[in-house]
Amino acid sequence: MSRRILVTSALPYANGSIHLGHLVEYIQTDIWVRFQRAQGHEVYYVCADDAHGTAIMLKAEDRGITPEALIAEVSAEHQRDFADFHIAFDQYHSTHSPENRHYAELIYQRNRDRGHIETALVRQFFDPERRLFLADRFIKGECPTCHAKDQYGDSCEHCGATYSPTDLIEPYSTISGAVPVLRDSDHYFFRLPDFRALLETWTRSGHLQQEVSNKLDEWFEAGLNPWDISRDAPYFGFAIPETTDKYFYVWLDAPIGYMASFDALCQRTGLNFSDWWSPQSRCELYHFIGKDIVYFHALFWPAMLHGADFRLPTGVFAHGFLTVDGVKMSKSRGTFIKARTYLDHLDPEALRYYFAAKLSDRVEDIDLNLKDFIARVNSDLVGKIVNIASRCAGFLLKGFNNQMKAVQHPLIKALIDAGTAIADSFEERQFSRAIRDIMALADRVNQWLDQEKPWSLAKTDPNNPHIQEVCSISLECFRQLITYLAPVVPQLARASADFLNIQDLSWDARLTPLGDHKLNPFKPLFQRIEQKQVDAIIDASRDNLIATAEPAAVQSNAAPVDTIQNQIDIDTFRKLDLRVATITTAEKVQGADKLLRLIVDLGEDTPRQIFAGIRQAYENPEVLVGTSVVVVANLAPRTMSFGVSEGMILAAGPGGKDIFLIHPDVGAKPGMKVQ
Repeated sequence: MSRRILVTSALPYANGSIHLGHLVEYIQTDIWVRFQRAQGHEVYYVCADDAHGTAIMLKAEDRGITPEALIAEVSAEHQRDFADFHIAFDQYHSTHSPENRHYAELIYQRNRDRGHIETALVRQFFDPERRLFLADRFIKGECPTCHAKDQYGDSCEHCGATYSPTDLIEPYSTISGAVPVLRDSDHYFFRLPDFRALLETWTRSGHLQQEVSNKLDEWFEAGLNPWDISRDAPYFGFAIPETTDKYFYVWLDAPIGYMASFDALCQRTGLNFSDWWSPQSRCELYHFIGKDIVYFHALFWPAMLHGADFRLPTGVFAHGFLTVDGVKMSKSRGTFIKARTYLDHLDPEALRYYFAAKLSDRVEDIDLNLKDFIARVNSDLVGKIVNIASRCAGFLLKGFNNQMKAVQHPLIKALIDAGTAIADSFEERQFSRAIRDIMALADRVNQWLDQEKPWSLAKTDPNNPHIQEVCSISLECFRQLITYLAPVVPQLARASADFLNIQDLSWDARLTPLGDHKLNPFKPLFQRIEQKQVDAIIDASRDNLIATAEPAAVQSNAAPVDTIQNQIDIDTFRKLDLRVATITTAEKVQGADKLLRLIVDLGEDTPRQIFAGIRQAYENPEVLVGTSVVVVANLAPRTMSFGVSEGMILAAGPGGKDIFLIHPDVGAKPGMKVQ
């Protein structure tokens, strides 16, 4: 029976590039969508850029462009990267769209009119240096629950707790590094506790993974609180109706972006929006998300939808994070890899396959082990799958004019029969199990082919009918395998279909034998991965992100220093304002293994804060207090996650513990220019 299915992935934020960690989710979703389409179901896959919030406003301001220009630029980049990884959206939209404004206002007004919105006076953090109220993600401090350092103002990445920014211990502004002050402001709240009974039932009714439901039970026990859905001007987003200085919090209109993107698809194709989003809808709705945003999708989102008379999701599927070689992606190691950097060197389907071989239906982190990645892709896709076609194609071309023979064989039947279990694995998002089963079948085919040894017969009689029979059986099996793999490696599947001279790779089409069938000339289907290609990706990632690396001659995280890697003329060098400074405070930065936070006296009215990558050489940073150093004083301030860095400390040495600060002449005073 054909199903009608709407699928979404979480919206990438429109202020940065797509990286491999993001791609776990989009590849997982795309595989599932392609599988459902292969089953003959009506499936639509929509997404959008999450385009609102303070971060985008500030980044656009720093670049001297409008937020609209920034999000348009990022959207184009995102869509190119997704397309080149064969992520097949039916609609890719933006939360900064007329459709999203319409549904955000509609959902707000319906909930307001039914008594689910209230106002309250909020004591809110205000950055006294930048003169703006701080969004949750621009405040960091110590988690009030588990006491992990450097956690954001709305939730803890360490323990998963959610809280108010005012609950943070020793908070600081990530925009300026200043200690924020509390100011009063009227805010709008969504009354989440009104929906407790609904949510307790819905979250325990099979719509979520078991571990997610268990986590939500902890939150129910702790008690649900009203949710602050407003932010104060200045803010890039949609103004709340009937207000002049209040805006919808980015997390209110972000999931509504699913509806907006689908509505744009409806306008383009003639689909009926209400058929999919009304409470009476019999269509299925699934959200694929990361485990870090479960709270928003499993509590706020269904409550908002119900309060506005829209349907609830059929399922919310959470996945874990990506590690590389067993640790978090690292800029200094070169393993914080952008999608485009990968695409510059390797076939995207290698990564699609490797992720599929790791993914299950559980909320577990997966690891991209680079050596295993090379070995598994080469062994499985090249050595097992493509090997079947490449071994047989030549014999049929030379001896039988590329003609397959109608055959029946128990091996073909075994592969066809295995399709039911493989389909169940894909349906249940047990991709790793599906891959294991497919590769076990490929092993059987290769073992059988090795036993039959058509190459031995071909040495003496290239026209021996048994050669044609063996190769026809093998290629019929290859067709079954490539059909099963098509959702994972669609381009490889299409190239294989071209060789097999077939059009239909749907799940049911494989049940009809090819019979007496003419093949197309064989072309190489997939290239082996070489170690040098992976090395090139790592090297390019270090270069692309060199602002967080540590060049030998200059140790600092104050600003991007890629220009130091290139030649500059003497006139450019003369523009550097090198001045004497005295270090008055030196301390380690929590959560940053290589950084020290320095306060320096440059002879100005206000001391400057500088973050420098010299911690490994100064494990006891207090020894630096009172030291005179040379600072690049006219470097543009750089906003980091720890605060704003306002200069660069000059140092020399090979790095690590061997870092040597450059000191001015004896008697030099703070602020003195260094010639």
